[in-house]
Amino acid sequence: MSGRRTLGPGDLLRLGVFGLRTRPGRVVLSALGIAIGIAAMIAVVGISTSSKAELDRALDALGTNVLTVTTAQSITETPPLPPTALGSVLRQDDVEAAAAVGTVEGAHGYRTPYVPEPETKGIGIMAAEGDVPAVLGGSVRSGRWLVGGSDAPDQVVLGAAAAAALGIDHVRADSRVWLGGRWVQVVGTLAPMALAEDLDAQVFVPPSTAASLGFDGHPTAVYSRVDPAQVVVARDLLARAISPGSPQDVGVSRPSDALAAKNATDDSFTGLLVGIGGVALLVGGIGVANTMVITVLERRAEVGVRRALGARRRDVRDQFLVESLLLSFLGGVAGVVIGSTVTVVFAIGQGWPVAIPPWAVLGGLGATVVIGGVSGWYPAARAARIPPTSALAAV
Repeated sequence: MSGRRTLGPGDLLRLGVFGLRTRPGRVVLSALGIAIGIAAMIAVVGISTSSKAELDRALDALGTNVLTVTTAQSITETPPLPPTALGSVLRQDDVEAAAAVGTVEGAHGYRTPYVPEPETKGIGIMAAEGDVPAVLGGSVRSGRWLVGGSDAPDQVVLGAAAAAALGIDHVRADSRVWLGGRWVQVVGTLAPMALAEDLDAQVFVPPSTAASLGFDGHPTAVYSRVDPAQVVVARDLLARAISPGSPQDVGVSRPSDALAAKNATDDSFTGLLVGIGGVALLVGGIGVANTMVITVLERRAEVGVRRALGARRRDVRDQFLVESLLLSFLGGVAGVVIGSTVTVVFAIGQGWPVAIPPWAVLGGLGATVVIGGVSGWYPAARAARIPPTSALAAV
């Protein structure tokens, strides 16, 4: 008995592959459960990471040094920003550029004079001073931005949503809107502004035009682009610069913080989806265990013959354990391929950069090995305990 040859890793691998090749249909169905779980986890993590990469790319392009000055949010009524707010902001050393907008109360833009006044479609009129899209990292989609100055002619620029609602995609010589009882020439349309989505549904006019519509001169918001190294300091200085006597009435926020908060909300949803993928992975592991138990019962005669020819219990146990590991690993590889493919297709379709974390791929494959070992241990140990006599009696 001392002359028994111990099965090496190569022998066990060949036996495991042979065992799986004899039952291809069952192997595919069992590995499918593992593949679905891994694919779900890889796809969720990959799509989430690609979305974050797109957000980071957008923030890099837009900049995180934009500050928005508005009236402070309070349970009591706070005074509006003073007409001198933009000038006060521009005088600060850390401010690189600034622009202001102010809501023209009761004024709306229409496609024709025959549209009833209550049907505003949410399109408001805003006085704009300074290059608003440039400060906010936006762009003019068609035409140009407003010409400033106290003697500026009547003209309008449409936000992205306002242009869509009014049916003006591209600026032409006859592009105009009905505004304040008269036709006003449209000189430009804007692309969506990620840092100030509330401006997309607005019609922008010069201060002179806004004054003729009843604008009181108080800006609703002042947007400033500051020195990136002085963002925290500038947040405190701007409120005092605009309202030295009551800085608490002035609120200063950073629009990029809202995008980061949205990303944090997406992280919670991603965690839920990863949990669902984990449940699918657990179900797949149970399927592997069930397959291996049935395999042991079907191959009792094979086990008996091997034991009668001198195979040790450890050899039989290792053989079935290797089969379980191979089965799970094949499912894991298939899941990684499927999940990665889904991520690539979805990210490219959205115009995002493809970002699949290496830890997700390695973690997925590692999880399949653990599941294969756990789910295959009991069937393998059960096979090793089968007495040769009872196994051969079943032949």
